[in-house]
Amino acid sequence: MYGPPTSGKSTTTQALHRLDPRFRLLRKLKVGTGRAEEYHLVTAARLDELRQAGRTLAETYRYGNTYAIDRAEIDDMGQAGLIPVAHIGNIADLRRLVDRDPWLRVLLWVPREVCEQRSRHRGDVDTAQRLAAWEETLTDLETGSDEGFFHLRLHTDRIGPDQAAREIADAFHTLTSPSHAGRPLAEDAQARPAG
Repeated sequence: MYGPPTSGKSTTTQALHRLDPRFRLLRKLKVGTGRAEEYHLVTAARLDELRQAGRTLAETYRYGNTYAIDRAEIDDMGQAGLIPVAHIGNIADLRRLVDRDPWLRVLLWVPREVCEQRSRHRGDVDTAQRLAAWEETLTDLETGSDEGFFHLRLHTDRIGPDQAAREIADAFHTLTSPSHAGRPLAEDAQARPAG
């Protein structure tokens, strides 16, 4: 899942897990401060060890923190029969991730004013940074996204998390079914990209 802050990546992932317990958050490695519940907190030295071992697939620097995806985490989840759900912060990292394996690529979107409202409502002390990240996401989409790159584009200010989860699960099952054979997925008419 790709999208700006407050677009519903965590909420949608929770709804996906309720719908099908095989869908699980891919916990990123995190060096820094702030929220910890969705991450594996590691030291900078440990992250460097994993980087040197070739285990990091993508690294993002935001909010004064470093975030990375551990290849071993994806492999372990796959071997356990789980479906990893990755939250990605920029197109370049998403491309690095999908170059390795086929992934369902989902864009979650909210307008800037909704991002601000949601951030303030949940008590973020860094709303200004989240709005800056929203701007970066918009720029990233305008400069780094090819037409058809995302399988789904969902406006989470227009649909709830349960509907978003159903659409994602349906798209995932269509994409991974043997009869799909590379045909493009149909996009929801109300899920057009924001401009």
